[in-house]
Amino acid sequence: MKKITEAIIIGIVFIAQAHSQQKIEPYKEYKNRSESFYDLVYGLYYLPKYNLFSEYYPNTNQPNINYFNDGEKAAKEVSFLWPFSGMTSAVNILYKIDKKKYSSSLKNLIEAQKQYRDTIRKPIGYQAYPTRLEKSDRYYDDNGLVGIDYIEAYANTKQKSYLKDAKEVFEFIISGWNTDLEGGVTWLEGIHDQKPACSNGKATVLALKIYEQTKDKYYLDWGLKFYNWMHSHLKAEENIYWNDMKTADRSVLKTAWTYNTGTMLQAAVSLYKITGNKMYLKEAQSLAEGSYLYFGKKQTDGRISILDNPWFTVVLFRGYQDLYEVDQNSKYVNTIIENIDFAWTNARDDKGLLYSDWNAEKDESKTPKWLLNEAAVIELYARIALIKK
Repeated sequence: MKKITEAIIIGIVFIAQAHSQQKIEPYKEYKNRSESFYDLVYGLYYLPKYNLFSEYYPNTNQPNINYFNDGEKAAKEVSFLWPFSGMTSAVNILYKIDKKKYSSSLKNLIEAQKQYRDTIRKPIGYQAYPTRLEKSDRYYDDNGLVGIDYIEAYANTKQKSYLKDAKEVFEFIISGWNTDLEGGVTWLEGIHDQKPACSNGKATVLALKIYEQTKDKYYLDWGLKFYNWMHSHLKAEENIYWNDMKTADRSVLKTAWTYNTGTMLQAAVSLYKITGNKMYLKEAQSLAEGSYLYFGKKQTDGRISILDNPWFTVVLFRGYQDLYEVDQNSKYVNTIIENIDFAWTNARDDKGLLYSDWNAEKDESKTPKWLLNEAAVIELYARIALIKK
């Protein structure tokens, strides 16, 4: 009888260990993918001369860049701020996985990012290109990203200078707030033609993240001001967010990008956690479903793809992840996980970099790869690892 009991116990232990291994294996896989992809991107894009990155790989015959207010620009010697920030965001998430391994990387990228910090124009803010190389425009949405990088770094490390940096960036952003269209900030400093979701959504997230770390009501009040402006001016009946409202005639540009809905989904979850008001949880859930229905497209293999620019999709995933941590509904995070996993197998070039189209509907094997899109893959796999853990 004793031997039978021992055999049963051994069997139970074996099953428990096997179950534990099954649970942890996906975490290891996604962690390894994120870390190996970071090493790949860093190796291909890093420019030691500047302690910065190139905009594309390969960095010869780079395509023109079209994400500026004043039209297309040629790619330059180093990347603009937006793609660089993508790498900082990615390392902030890698730090959550392995603090010891990525501590120096995070510190280095945070300091390198300050090469874009313009102290000449007041208030101090971040311009689109490194200040030592040229003077360039200062975009409020870029600054929102930088501020979020800083407050995330502060949350990770409790390094007080990072909190100070985040607050400095926020003061630059609110310097652009005016009463045109009842509030909100424009896209870039000095140009007053529109109030976009990108600038105001990121400012909302930044304000609420600072509040979560400090409990300073000043930032909660500003977060609510930005949130309410976005909700009343750019929220669509489809439960997504439109691109912008024009100051001249109040017309709304009904173009939708996943990341604008993603930032407001993040903000709604934050407000639910801060206030306990279920109105915000309901709003977050409606944005998750609205984005799923609006951006989702069924593929021949049965997947639903929610595909946009890869980085845009990852910002939406941030919102999905935050909501999942609250309501444990895995539908939305799993949809994007299935898509990036499909791309990992079917949409990489001979260097291992991912295509911009994760469905691989066209051959991008010889197309230069944009740093921002590749940085997004690092961040996404690190976030998936955290979920699987």
